[in-house]
This record gives sequence, structure tokens and C-alpha cells, in this order.
Amino acid sequence: MKILHVVASYLPAVRYGGTIVSVHGLCKSLAARGHDVHVFTTSVDGPRDSAVRHGEPTDVDGVSVWYFQSRWLRRLYWSPPLGRALAARVGDFDVVHTHAVFLWPLWAAARAARRAGVPYLLSPRGMLEKVLIEQKSRAFKTAWIALVEKQNLRQAAAIHVTSAREAVELAALGFDLPPVVTVPNGVELATEAEAAGPLDRDIQAIVDGGPYVLFLGRVNWKKGLDRLIRAIPQMASDLTVVIAGNDEEGLRPALQAQADQLQVGNRIVFTGPVDASQKRALLTRARLLVLPSYSENFGNVVVEAMAAGCAVVVTPEVGIAPTVEAVGVGWVVDGDPHTLGTRISELSKNGALRQEMGERGRALAQREFSWARVAERMESAYVAVLK
Repeated sequence: MKILHVVASYLPAVRYGGTIVSVHGLCKSLAARGHDVHVFTTSVDGPRDSAVRHGEPTDVDGVSVWYFQSRWLRRLYWSPPLGRALAARVGDFDVVHTHAVFLWPLWAAARAARRAGVPYLLSPRGMLEKVLIEQKSRAFKTAWIALVEKQNLRQAAAIHVTSAREAVELAALGFDLPPVVTVPNGVELATEAEAAGPLDRDIQAIVDGGPYVLFLGRVNWKKGLDRLIRAIPQMASDLTVVIAGNDEEGLRPALQAQADQLQVGNRIVFTGPVDASQKRALLTRARLLVLPSYSENFGNVVVEAMAAGCAVVVTPEVGIAPTVEAVGVGWVVDGDPHTLGTRISELSKNGALRQEMGERGRALAQREFSWARVAERMESAYVAVLK
């Protein structure tokens, strides 16, 4: 099968994470299954362009990645060269898969696919959740949904969501929709050699130090870090909170000020971005992972924690929360700071329970969330739209 994925930006993973990591994990696993997988994307890398070749394929783990420049309207990733490539080549593919919404390349890909008579799947990647629409650029997003995304959604061959929560949020839009298929994101199952890579000095000091709970991900308002900081006074006094991730929105000063006001500023460590081996080390030694999000369509880091044998505490707004509760790989806890802090402290003290949770999580990650398994399920979705 010849498959085209379209995403606004593609790598480097450490900077962006989230959608890009998930899309690449899926693409390279589909390629490993024998499919001819291509990605059309832009070279936008913050205010600059990635140092990549434009307009010709670059092999990335068996995936042919085509980069195109975006010179103007970069917040929308507008790229006339990408548009021309879509118009000229989309008919060569059996199926098109777009990732995310509210960005020009995804609209252009859906339009090109419709014109060429090629079925396309659309993955909103959590961007159509009500709380996200209302929190930021509400007027723009509402207008874009009405003028662009409504047609893209309704005319897709299928819509891909990563969790039941995301499906519910999608249905709340009230549109007549094509079939919705649920396929979760996957996780890299690191070998012992990969997990034992050299650590930065600061990360080594954390893992060799006292007990800590870990937040891992972008420092972003939707991640609920304000909840976590307000929960610290309820936690055992020997626990440190490690916050590892890229602060794209410059929220760290406000979070630190909040912690200082609560007189817990000395119990927080911000590490900044961490690579795969640093993540694995932090997860392996953490008492538990905490994801206290206000909105999360899936929760990739929860599956990463499972793969590392780390117990988790998540809020109900995290898409994978029902699985966490059903399988017993952690606790689903209300985001109220008193409750959150108390429950984190309780689980932190119960080493035997945490070990059981970690073992169940590792087994579940290997069974259901390996990229090989996820690619197999996505392949079935592609076959279904081609019938």
C-alpha cells in the first residue's frame, strides 16, 4: 500500500514531541510492515527552518519525508510548494492520512485528496476538544471549523481518534461524521542498552538523589501544572517534584512564583527538555509519574511510563485514564489539589503496590501499545476505507 501522511512539521522530536513523535512512530512501523510510506511536511522549526533538503525525499527510518518551505503565514504553515506537490502527486497514493487541524497543510491535503478521488483519514490529534477551542483563539478556531474543518471532517473516509474521550469530544461538535476509528498512540519499547545511555550531570543528580515524583511533557497551561504545584503541600515532605519538558510558552517563572508563594519552591526542579535516554532514566527511578491535565486526548507519556514500569497518577481529563483504572497501572485522581497531593503521597509510600502497577503497565505496553501493534490496527483502518 502506498500511504501519504501530511503533518505541518516533522522532527526534531525533543523540541516538539506529541503529534510528531506519534506520527513518526506510526509511519516507520507501517514502513516496517512493507508499506511505501511518505510524509509531506514543512521545514518550519520555530522562527527558522530545519536544515533539510527541500522538495526531494529524505529517508528517515525507512519513511520518505518531503520537506517544503513556508515563507509567509508561518503560523498557519502556509506553503505553496507543498500545495503544488499535493496537487501533482496525491493521486499516486492509495490513501492519505492528515494529522491535526487548524493548519493550512491539512486543509490543502484534504482538498487535494477529494479532487483526486483518494480516500483520506483525518486525525484531529486532540485539537477539537472544547476546552482547547475556548481557551485560545476561540473566534478564529470557531470560524475555521465552520468554514474549513466541517467539510474536511464530513468528507473524510474515516476519522481517527486515539481514545474514547476524543471520540466523545468530536461527537459534541454535532456534525454528520463518517466512521470513527479508535487507534491509540504507541510507544518505543527500549532495549536495556538503549535505556542505559549516558546521562546529563543534572539528570544524574536527580536519579541519584532523594525520592521524587515526575511530570514529563510540555510546560503548557493544559497540563495542569498549577494543580500539581498547589498539591505539593499535601505531599510527604521528602518528595521532590521534577518537571521535565520544554517551556515553549515561558510559563516557568509564573509556576516558580506560585510555588514560592506556597513556600514549596525548594521542592521543585525544572530540567528543561530531555532526550529519550534521560526520559527513561527519570521514569525508571521516579516514585511515580503525574499527569494532572485539564485536557488530554490521549496521554503519550502515560504509555511511556508503563513501558518503563513506572506507576502513574492521572486526572480524569486524560484520555487514557479509563485504561489506567481498568488495568490497575495507577490511580485516576480528581484534580483538586488537596485530593491530588494526598493520593500522590499515599501511592508514593506504597512500594509494593507501585511495583505491581509497574509490572502490569509494562506488560500492557508490550501487548497493546507497541508501535508494531498500533501499525497493525491502523493498517486495518486503511484497508477498510479502500473496500
